[in-house]
This record gives sequence, C-alpha cells and structure tokens, in this order.
Amino acid sequence: MRITRESLLKLTQRRIKEITYRNRHILCIYMTGSMIYEHPFLGGTTDIDLIFIHDSKPDIEREIIPVCDEVHFDISHLSHEFFRQPRSLRTDAWIGSFLCENAVQMYDSAHWFEFTQAAVCAQFSKPEYIIQRARPFAEFARDIWLQLYSNKAPYGPNQIYQYLKSLEYAANAISCLTGSPLTERRFILNFPQKAENLNRPGLASGLIDLFTQTPISIDDWPEYMKLWISALGTAGKRKDIPVKINIARFQYYKNAVETLWDDYPDAALWLMLRTWTLALCHLSETTTSKKRWEKLVQSTGLDEKNMEGRISQLDEYLDIVEETLDIWAQENGVD
Repeated sequence: MRITRESLLKLTQRRIKEITYRNRHILCIYMTGSMIYEHPFLGGTTDIDLIFIHDSKPDIEREIIPVCDEVHFDISHLSHEFFRQPRSLRTDAWIGSFLCENAVQMYDSAHWFEFTQAAVCAQFSKPEYIIQRARPFAEFARDIWLQLYSNKAPYGPNQIYQYLKSLEYAANAISCLTGSPLTERRFILNFPQKAENLNRPGLASGLIDLFTQTPISIDDWPEYMKLWISALGTAGKRKDIPVKINIARFQYYKNAVETLWDDYPDAALWLMLRTWTLALCHLSETTTSKKRWEKLVQSTGLDEKNMEGRISQLDEYLDIVEETLDIWAQENGVD
C-alpha cells in the first residue's frame, strides 16, 4: 500500500461516510494533529486524530483503530454537552487549543462545527485565557514532585514514569504560553522552539539534562531497541494497558525512535524511555527486558542511587518554570 497524506485523507473521508451513515447520533467529526499539516509522517508512520461529537454521552472515550502497520485512527469521543459552555473551553489546553489551531471539519450537521469553533476561539488568545491554560500543567508537575519528594513507595517503573510525567507537564506549561501543548513523538523536537519563543532557551537544555546523563553507547543501543520493542509488543496485547501503548501503535513508536536516533538521540531516548517505562508498569514480572531497562535508566541517572538528587534538580527546574509563568503574566497584565 502506497501511503501518502492525500490517500489517507481520502480513506478517512470514506470511513467517516460509512460511520455517519450507520450512526445518526454523530453531530460532527473534525481532525486535529499531524494530519492537518503537509508532512505528517515520522519514520513513515502517522496517526489520524479525529474528534467525534455525539448528541449524547458516548459509550467510550477513546479508541485506536488500525489502518495498516504504519497508520491508525486515534479517535476521541465527546458529548456535545462538553461544549455547552464555550468560554470554559478557552482555558482547556487540549480540546480548546487543538479546536482553535487549524482543526479541519470532516463531517458536520446543522453547522455545529462552525458555530462551536467560533464561540470557543473568540478571544482565545487573550492573556487571561493563555495563563489559565498554562498554569494547571505547572501545578500538575509540582504535585507529582511533591509526591516523589515525600513518597516512601519502592523505587521502580511507576516512580520513574511519574517523574517523566512531571517533566512533560512542566514543558507543556511553557508550551501553552505560545501555542498548543506538545504532541508525544515530536515532544523533544519541538520544545526548544517553544522555549526560544519566550527567550528562555535554557529551559530546553535543562529539560534534557533531567532525563539524560551520559550519551547512550552506540554498542548498547541495538540491544535496548530489541528489548524495548519486545516489552512494547508484550504489553500492547494486554487488555488492561493504556490506549497510549495499544499494539496498533507499535510501528508508530518503533519507526519514530529508529528515525530519530541518528540525528536526535535525545528525542529518541525520551520516546523510548517513556513508553518502555509505561509498558513495565503493566509487566510486573522480572524479565530480561526489565533488567536492560534498569541499565538504560542507570545511564540516564534515574537509577535508585541518583533518584533523590534528580528529584532535587526537578524542584529547581519547576521553580524556573513557575517563575517564567509569573513573569509572563506580569508582563501581559494578568494577575
């Protein structure tokens, strides 16, 4: 199958036509994410992000539907009631931001999309709304730090995953000051520009320092890849795993990491570390994969011996993020 953006758009339109013919309760479908741009592929793979708006509460919130190994639909289901108060969505960093940032209408009834987008996006860029989208991310990051600082739970994948989530939230607090939150695969690729937009380029290098220590050995990398792929494949088949690492997204991650490794090893490491750690949170048994993950974590300075120091460094980084938000708010006349 020859995969191009144009062929995927045509495929999406056909699927939507079939779905809406069978289901008359869908009011609107719109597209967000990488497919709205000219070059959506990373490592020859992409996902098709669709938002389905229903006239009542949907049975599921999110589903992954494979198209082929390289492409899948990532569908979020929302009730129209979610949009009843458009002003509240001006402070919603995810639904609000991506609705107002070049969302593409794919299906509509009774001009729902046109009316809702206009209502939500009016004054969306006012400083008081921007800071309200950014601050919760900083607060989530700080809450996790506090749990890590005070928690006496055993060291392991769950603790490391929470640490990485704190970094993600911190970066998205900064990202929201100049646009939308960062998407997963291009997270490390795009954050430097977000920091540069605020004249705070050190935030990007500081973030990388918090999950790296010494460069990953070229000799070790093939073994890391092999066992990471194994863990992802095993976890992805389980029924209790998060949608994020559904088996349909296997190639989506694998190809991205392979592509990023040559020119952007930090971006490849971030994606591998997050997904591998999440997979191990759902694979409690001791495995060769987990032991190799432990070696990778040790090379990043996130092993048990260094974790206390990492949590202290995270505290200092969050101070800078919070200070950046305060300065931005003050400069833009927001309390």
